[in-house]
Formats: sequence, structure tokens, C-alpha cells
Amino acid sequence: MSKIRELRERRARIVADAQRLLPAKGSMSAEDKARFDLMMGEADILKDEIDAEERRAEASMHDNDIHRTRRPPEAQIGNGFEEARASGDDRRFRRAFNNWLRHGLNTDDRGNKGLDDEDRAIMLSRKVEHRDMGVGTGNLGGYFVPQGFVYDVDVAMKFVSELFANSNMLDTSTGNPLPHPTSNDTMNAGALIGEGQQVSEQDVAVGQILFGAYKFTSNLVRVSLELAQDSAFDMESFLKQQFAIRLARGLNPFLTVGTGSANNQPMGLMTAATNSGITVVGDDNATTPNPSTQIGYTDLLSLEHSVDPLYRPGAKWMMHDSTLRQLKGLRDKYGRPLWVPGVATNAPDTILGYRYILNNDMSPIASGNKSLAFGAISQKFTIRRVKDLAVLRLVERYADFGQLGFLAFSRFDSQLLDAGTHPVMYLQNP
Repeated sequence: MSKIRELRERRARIVADAQRLLPAKGSMSAEDKARFDLMMGEADILKDEIDAEERRAEASMHDNDIHRTRRPPEAQIGNGFEEARASGDDRRFRRAFNNWLRHGLNTDDRGNKGLDDEDRAIMLSRKVEHRDMGVGTGNLGGYFVPQGFVYDVDVAMKFVSELFANSNMLDTSTGNPLPHPTSNDTMNAGALIGEGQQVSEQDVAVGQILFGAYKFTSNLVRVSLELAQDSAFDMESFLKQQFAIRLARGLNPFLTVGTGSANNQPMGLMTAATNSGITVVGDDNATTPNPSTQIGYTDLLSLEHSVDPLYRPGAKWMMHDSTLRQLKGLRDKYGRPLWVPGVATNAPDTILGYRYILNNDMSPIASGNKSLAFGAISQKFTIRRVKDLAVLRLVERYADFGQLGFLAFSRFDSQLLDAGTHPVMYLQNP
């Protein structure tokens, strides 16, 4: 942990030196701007190194917990490390699933051997679904993946989309339409009443938000037979990485700006959020602020206070990375930097004391763009996931190439749980 603390303190010193270049009023000179950008770039590199060290430290702590209770995993590619983390039944199913990825369920027409009797019994004993293309047929059938595979895909998706990792996750076992009840009784209040007077009636306002389940796919991943059958090749890990990256890249734009059920797609956060109606003034510390290309301290304060105080604890900003780059150069009216790096271990960087989410599917600062959001994103933006990720194994389609085809399907929807008091607001440049 001492190395992490040292890196954080070093980063904090670099940021402090860079922020001293920010003028209290007016714009930086070209020379100071170049120095500022260079120093902040170095701070960004250190942040990546800190994140990697913290992930490594967390994994090491987890390994130590495993080693205290189980024998160490064998030192080879595709060893039993993941299996050591699972229960006995899960280990056996994951082994059988990995063998199914390589060989299929049954021996095919060309004599390629499928699963042995033990692995076949394990796969068939689980409550998994065979796809419509031939029930129980190894060449064309599909299986739901082991649970641990799904969670590992989630972890990989975090590095592509911070929005996915900072949302409220709602897992369901089926994809039926799911109503979520809401209530907005904020316009009603208790009343003063005299002795012996009759109480007035006042109904509670209730409503609902409907979650669907829209299908996303990883598209096809082709693997050569030689690679799939190589005993040292970890087939499961390879597919985790490919499916995670592809699903994340395909899903995040809809989570951000999807237009909802009317167009058979999830409702994106920026579509569901409410326009704050704030008149953007631009960087109020600059000599000639341009509100269509800049955001200033006053704009941030106005957006913060456009959100009801009850939604502000735990609230976060959300922005494009280029927007963050501009905000790092802002000061408040007292000359204090708005962006503050976290110094303590695992401490987040903040803007005006609030954490932020980077999302490059948001619009950058430009004329007419929704360039900044703020509010109870983690508490109120909900992603509905039909929990089982389905993987299909295709043999015949690419047999003449000596390749196997794999693809994954998963179903999602997203909604902002807004009962009428607007937990997330956005800023729109004029």
C-alpha cells in the first residue's frame, strides 16, 4: 500500500503545481497552457498506474484468502484458478462448459469426439436451455454460461463504460415486461385542522415505469479448431474478453442516448434526464467566455442546485472525457481549483466535492449539445438485465475453414426512475 500512497502523493504534487498556473482571472498564456497540459497529462498517466496498482493489491488480497483455505492453483495456462474460487459443483460445471466450448456435446459426423460421459451428464443435469437449433445437439445447440462467466463479463465491461458500473443493476430471471411502481405525492401536504372538523380526502399519486428486455449480441467470434483444441489455451477466458468488449461497446450508446420502447431500444440516461433550463454563461474566469464552447464555475453551481437537495447526497457528474479536460482548468471565484484529485488510498477525484462518471458516448461541449449531467445517477438510473448470458457454438457454418463460431446474446433495458421530481438534470450549451 506504500507504493500506492507514494504515487497518489506524487500525483497530488504535480496537480497542485499545475493548478498554480491557473490565473485568478483571464486566460492562461500559451506557454503556461502548454506547461499545464503537460503536467496534467503526467497526472493522468499516474492515475492509470494507481488504478492498476489498486486492482493488483485487491487481487492479491483475494488470492491470500484463497490460499489460506484451498491448495494453490497449478501454474499453467488455463489452470484451475477460477475453479478454486468456486464450489465443487460449479468447478465441475465450468470444466464441462469449457470442454463443450472446445469439443461440443456429441461426437460429430467426422468423428471429432464430443464430451465424455461425465461432462455430458453434468451439462445435461443443469437447468440450462438448449437453443431451438437441435435440442441436445452439440454442433448447433447453445447453453447458458456459468454464473461466474457472467460476473467476469461485468467486470470487464466496467473498463469500457463507467456508466454501466455506476448504475443500479436489476437482475431478473425472465424477460417479461416488468412494471416498476412510482409515487409522486410531492404536491400534497398535511393540513391544519380544527377540533371537530371533517378531514378532507387526498389520494396518493401513483404510477409506473415499464422495463422491457431488448436483445444485444456480441456478434460472431471465430476460433480455429487448432486453437480451440490446444490444451494450454484458455477458451473460456478468451471468449470472456471478446464478448465483454463487444457487448459493452454496443450497449453503452443505448444506455446513454437510447430513445426508449417506442423505437425498440433502452431508454438512455441523457434522453430521460431533464433539461435544467440554465442559461450557460461559459467560463466566468475567462476574459471572453463563449457559452457554446465552455462551461464555467457559475454553470456548475447552477446545475448542482437545479437538483433537489434530497437527491444530492451521493450525486455524480457525468461527462465526456474532453469536458473533464476543460473542467480541470477551472477555479471558483476565490481562486480554488474545482477539480481535486484524491490523495488517500481509494479516494476518488472530485469536482465541487462530487464524484464523476466518464462516458464518451455523451456529447462534448459544443453549440446545442447536452454536455454535462448531474444527479442521483447511481441510485436512480436502473439497468434491467435478464441474467443469463446465452452462448451458441456453431460448427457446420465454418467447417470448410476449420473454424468454430461462437456468439453471445444478452437482454437489457434501462430507465431513469423519475417519479416526477427529476433526480438527474443536464446542462445544454446554447
